[in-house]
Amino acid sequence: MKSTISRLLAPLSSGAVFLTALLFAVSCEKKETPSAASVLPTAAAVEQSITPQVVADQTVSTTPVAAAAPTPSVSATPGKGLRFLAYNVENWLIMEERFDYDTRISTKNAPKPDKEKDAVISLVTSAKPDVFGVCEIGTKEDLLDIQTRLKSAGLDLPHSHFTGGMDRTRHLGLLSRYPIVDTATPADTQYKLNGKEYSIQRGVLDASIKTPDGRSWRFLGVHFKSKREVEDGDQNQMRINEAQLLRQHIDTILRDDPQARLISYGDFNDTRSTATIRAVLGPYNSPRAMTAIPLVDSRQQYWTHFWAKEDIYSRIDFIFHSQSVKDDVIKEESKILDPENWNDASDHRALLGVFR
Repeated sequence: MKSTISRLLAPLSSGAVFLTALLFAVSCEKKETPSAASVLPTAAAVEQSITPQVVADQTVSTTPVAAAAPTPSVSATPGKGLRFLAYNVENWLIMEERFDYDTRISTKNAPKPDKEKDAVISLVTSAKPDVFGVCEIGTKEDLLDIQTRLKSAGLDLPHSHFTGGMDRTRHLGLLSRYPIVDTATPADTQYKLNGKEYSIQRGVLDASIKTPDGRSWRFLGVHFKSKREVEDGDQNQMRINEAQLLRQHIDTILRDDPQARLISYGDFNDTRSTATIRAVLGPYNSPRAMTAIPLVDSRQQYWTHFWAKEDIYSRIDFIFHSQSVKDDVIKEESKILDPENWNDASDHRALLGVFR
């Protein structure tokens, strides 16, 4: 979201503004795909016995063919830990109607402006990720566009995976320096509300990579239902259902491989104490529990999204990890990226997780 308000508020360091805002949840979308829901228990128990996962979309390895404006090359350190970036790039897709908050003009069937794309690429290349988890892209061609621009900017992430759910507009992608050795989907992606059946809107991206040191890392990317109300349902219960299905998938993975190096990330569209996030975290102090990396920005602030329309800052983006990874997290290097032009790129801020 681009607004004069956001540019004025972004540099402020007043703790009161941000701490108050973190109590509120927000929508990160400009357009929503309607679905249904009504009443559901807010913290239903997660089943322990789950059908094993099935292999899904094949990994797509692409070779960039286009070029963007060159910038200095990014140096790699293969085999020495892992740098992971999670980022909602805000509608890197063709929108039926795109509104510019600066000009107050709407344009039909418009792509993400090049100015915004350039800001995204600059931010990502500066972070030097080995693996890049992307939220809110449109098509495989959009993922290729990002991959191509990154390579032209000096960051080569040649391996890719693209997937989605019932939402035909917004999808998930993963780019990696290292080979993607496996992909999967949860065995169960459907839930019922008021006698009707629905699916996880954007699906769950499940991709495993292997680093040169021989270790495997499994990434689960999500973009949960937004806080935006829809005519035929309860957006909160929809999001809780999506979180419970993700937790079931996590339980399946950790049941079959308790030492799985598992990282779940993305735009969860809910704040820390909600039923949504509690479901993803799982049982406290359990081998199945997921833990959030305690990320902050250069001002020691936690928010990851700014909703310009309501002047609300909140943390709705997370990187969670399984217990087998906890000793490998380099907390002092992991952070929320907050360059001066962060809001030229997206209404979200990118999350960097660094592992030994």
